[in-house]
Amino acid sequence: MATPTKSKRRARIVAGSAKTARDAAIYLDDRLPFARWFRPQLRKLFPSHWSFLLGELALYSFVMLVLTGTFLTLFYKPNPGVAFASAVEISLEVRGGLLMRQLHHWSATVFVLAIVAHLCRVFFTGAFRKPRELTWMLGVVLFGLVLFESFLGVSLPGDQLAMTGLRQAQGVLLSIPLVGTYLSAFVFDGGFPGNVIPRIFVTHVLLVPGILLALVPLHALVLTWRQKHTERRATAAGERTVTGGPFFPYFAIKNGATALFTIGAIAALATFARVNPVWEHGEYNPGGYPVSAQPFWYFGVLDGAQRLVPGWEIVVGGYVLQPGLWVAPLILTAFFGVLLLYPFLERRFTGDGDHHQLLDRPSQAPVRTALGVAVITFFTVLWAGMWVSEIPPVMRSAPGFPQPPPAPPALLTVQPATYEMIILGLRVAVFVLPVVAFLVARAVCRRRSA
Repeated sequence: MATPTKSKRRARIVAGSAKTARDAAIYLDDRLPFARWFRPQLRKLFPSHWSFLLGELALYSFVMLVLTGTFLTLFYKPNPGVAFASAVEISLEVRGGLLMRQLHHWSATVFVLAIVAHLCRVFFTGAFRKPRELTWMLGVVLFGLVLFESFLGVSLPGDQLAMTGLRQAQGVLLSIPLVGTYLSAFVFDGGFPGNVIPRIFVTHVLLVPGILLALVPLHALVLTWRQKHTERRATAAGERTVTGGPFFPYFAIKNGATALFTIGAIAALATFARVNPVWEHGEYNPGGYPVSAQPFWYFGVLDGAQRLVPGWEIVVGGYVLQPGLWVAPLILTAFFGVLLLYPFLERRFTGDGDHHQLLDRPSQAPVRTALGVAVITFFTVLWAGMWVSEIPPVMRSAPGFPQPPPAPPALLTVQPATYEMIILGLRVAVFVLPVVAFLVARAVCRRRSA
């Protein structure tokens, strides 16, 4: 009868592997005392509420962006004359290229949405207060960089939609008094489009990602692990307790599940939801229509604001100034400036300089919650301005010249008179609705906290 040696051999292999791992750990710990640092970190308390995973959702979306962007960089050609053909080749000729483009695009979308949701959670719960002002400020800087990086990314294919957005950006630069022409010449290396594609490529692939790779770990890991994590209060038997669990294994398992969910959701979107088909947009034609009157959703606030602002013109010393083009960038600049300094502004007006380790319910801070709701309402109205467009006029060429192609349909087109009424209504709403939202939100919070 044969001797069953397989189980004994497996046991010896397992025992040998365990001994090797233990000896390696002891060897490293004798020279680099990891255990002294790991032991308290593995027992660090993390809150259990799902909203605390929004930052991790953004982190894993960023990882997907880096990986897919690295793949696309190997095939993309940033030369002005071949950028569009290169984007089409990646989409239709490179094996897996279209899937990678889709993964990259949806990762960027999820990244921006997760950052917005994370910022809202931190703002409405007061997690930005002392001693976490630096963490908040880094998050705001990351948000601005990500929006700028997204604009650069959708401009790289060099199609009609991308170049129309760049043309709009050049118009804003040219409208700046005194230095506008110099700024435009510096960015575009002369006239439009110049050599803007190679410059965008370097900024999109090297400069901004390098800054993000430095700031994301600093914001997500170093400051979070160095400081005590904000905690959510729960009421049990009349006492306030903190709900949560240690990093290992409690939060590590939740983190791993979040990573798998993020990757799976982005992969499903990239597989079944097509976005930005550049081969249908066509190569940039300076005299052609843009593919659609609506830009990508994260630029809708700027585009909507420019539609709502009247076409003001001021003549100064023979020069025509167009302040209407400055309003949208100034609104965004003021928003980010206030957002960056908000922890200090709230401390100044409330006189609250204490350390805060527990979160607030939104109803416990009526003014802060009402301000947040008012700002969201304000930007929602601006964003709504981009969804409606006036029916473009029929273009006809002179006799003997080829007729231009018809303008592609926008998402919502109306007659000129109707368009003017909608814009007028939105101009009123952008001033009225935020005030109404502030008063209603403050009243609801005060009633709930009473």
